[in-house]
Amino acid sequence: MTRKTAIVTGAARGIGLATCRALLADGYQIAMIDRDGGALAEAVTTFDDVHGIDCDISDEASVIGMVAETLRHFGRIDALVNNAGVADFGPLQETTFARWRRVMETNLDGAFLCAHACLPALKDSKGAIVNIASISGLRASTLRVAYGTSKAGIIHLTEQLAAELGEFGIRANCVAPGPVRTKLAMAVHSPEIVAAYHDAIPLNRYGSEEEIANVIAFLCSDKASYVTGQTVAVDGGFESTGIGLPALRH
Repeated sequence: MTRKTAIVTGAARGIGLATCRALLADGYQIAMIDRDGGALAEAVTTFDDVHGIDCDISDEASVIGMVAETLRHFGRIDALVNNAGVADFGPLQETTFARWRRVMETNLDGAFLCAHACLPALKDSKGAIVNIASISGLRASTLRVAYGTSKAGIIHLTEQLAAELGEFGIRANCVAPGPVRTKLAMAVHSPEIVAAYHDAIPLNRYGSEEEIANVIAFLCSDKASYVTGQTVAVDGGFESTGIGLPALRH
């Protein structure tokens, strides 16, 4: 039986890399996609049954080429994980239109372009799409006018895909991570911010990349065969605890 194939964008590090590990453990072969060619080349060497493709998902021609190369290499696409994204935090006054567009073209446009390009292959496989949003797309916060709006757009895009593609057997779901203990987060979150997050999260800690990846892998799998159009907040209960944190307001 032909092995299932997944495309994972933003695969060179963080949640994307953890997702590759989880999907490989579930028996997938994976097209690892990233625009950081050096980091991608290093990540690819740590796995078997993967194929790295350097691709800027905000560029339509690049995405079309990436999908074509995936099909040439693996012959099918069963799951698309739209994980690639950029984070650009700052007050509205300092968010220029250029900064706004930089966030939107990767976080929102990129997910649309990848879903659009993968559609014929996903129809053939009756596959799954998992879009990675953020808790910032579910609840407003300060300094996230572009980022939060892009992630809210991802959540609605997921619902649109689920509504339209269900008749083809394609499922579309969304994962909204809360604070995650990534190298980047730990580098930029001050002790005050860390303490504020811990106070606001019922589980009293940050999540791990592996905990996010496990939910993504579940939504890709046949175990979620009747789940579509859903957004799962993997956030330790953060969404349930109110709006905003004083430590993030300046």
